[in-house]
Amino acid sequence: MKKSSRKWMFACLCMLMVVLTACGGGGNQTATGTGTAEAASSNASGSTSGSADTTESGGDPVKVVWWHAMSGELGTVVDELVKQFNESQDDVQVEAVFQGTYDESLNKLKTAMGSGTGPTMIQTYEIGSRFMIDSGAITPMQQFIDKESYDVSHLEENILGYYTFDDRLYSMPFNTSNPILYYNKDAFKAAGLDPENPPKTYAEVEEAAKTLTKDGVTGGSFAIYGWFMEQLLANQGAELLNNSNGREGMADQAQLGAPAAVSTLEWWKKMVDEGSMLNLGRKTDDTKKAFAAGQIAMTLDSTASLRGIVQAAEGKFEVGTAALPKPTEADAGKGGVIVGGASLWMLNDRPEEEQQAAWQFIKFLAEPATQAYWHVNTGYFPITKEAYNEDLVKENLEKYPQFQTAIDQLHNTELTPATQGAVMGVFPEARQLTETAIEEALTGAASPQDALDRASAEITQKIQEYNSTVAQ
Repeated sequence: MKKSSRKWMFACLCMLMVVLTACGGGGNQTATGTGTAEAASSNASGSTSGSADTTESGGDPVKVVWWHAMSGELGTVVDELVKQFNESQDDVQVEAVFQGTYDESLNKLKTAMGSGTGPTMIQTYEIGSRFMIDSGAITPMQQFIDKESYDVSHLEENILGYYTFDDRLYSMPFNTSNPILYYNKDAFKAAGLDPENPPKTYAEVEEAAKTLTKDGVTGGSFAIYGWFMEQLLANQGAELLNNSNGREGMADQAQLGAPAAVSTLEWWKKMVDEGSMLNLGRKTDDTKKAFAAGQIAMTLDSTASLRGIVQAAEGKFEVGTAALPKPTEADAGKGGVIVGGASLWMLNDRPEEEQQAAWQFIKFLAEPATQAYWHVNTGYFPITKEAYNEDLVKENLEKYPQFQTAIDQLHNTELTPATQGAVMGVFPEARQLTETAIEEALTGAASPQDALDRASAEITQKIQEYNSTVAQ
């Protein structure tokens, strides 16, 4: 049995355990995508060498099967992009196939591996990156980039950074977001707060929440979502895992019980205990609904939710947006946000000309006009810088000026191991354990320190068990 096959079987067993035991963040793991990345070396055996011709003998177009996890309106946009590409040329025909949630899609991929029934390319959430690399089943995007000297300088560095390991880009970013603070400008005015000067630090959020809590309105609510804790840590330059967040060698220790995480959870708990912040559980849908109804005045949510949040508030109040708060003013120059979402991976068990055909489609998806259409119709960031010069994006920004916050927050982030994102093969389960710890602390079942220490120890054990299955 080949080494890559053994690694794939071991990794599949490990991921199967994760999927069976993890809940994906209590309903937060939706198509808006969030999470954290995965890392380092690859044993991918696929090659992109050979003929660049993407037509089969007889002139028939090469068929590319793309598995994705975009449902509803997002799926409609995906289908439109595929249609545009297919109609733009005669050499390649892409078939987009919805495979359910990210977890469901990945499970189907595992079942298909080795049977010849898998896709050419698959969309996988960012927290699955470590697993995808360790599977040995992918062809790194860097091979296609190097082969034709494809210029990646037109792509967003902070987005590419998440999916780059050992200076190699393993997958192409597709749908990308990060969290921002949403606030009710009308509630700020009514409470005597400056609606054009939103809180920037933990203390300012705490003070604003107290001031806003009156007349049936509570200051705010943050969903119990592991992604938010990961982001709040990165925003102060703190790393979730050892070995530079798993970016300089495989991580084998979680750092969830470190002071940065404990102080953040203590701040969160204090507001809940004081009644200025509601605990509405793990679902971001619940905090969005409470915000739209005017029940809470501040919340955290993905940039990909911006248009929906603004539209839900239309006719009731004006929505303001602000960057993710930092612990203190002294932290202003530290950290930043981690990109969330998903990327596109090439499977190495497909014929070379099929992989090359899929690469043509991936390049189409990265074009400025395509990215402009994707951004405006979904709310995800463009991965291409030039997309911001498209009239479609400029007009959309005039309609939704709140998105400028998201753009600035991304561009102001310095790429470091903290903001590049942690990488581990058991991320879905680790996130669930983090959420359990937050829940225990907020409800008083355990102190923030004890809850996070326990979660950190469990995550460390899971990481080490996973690492043992993919050891060289």
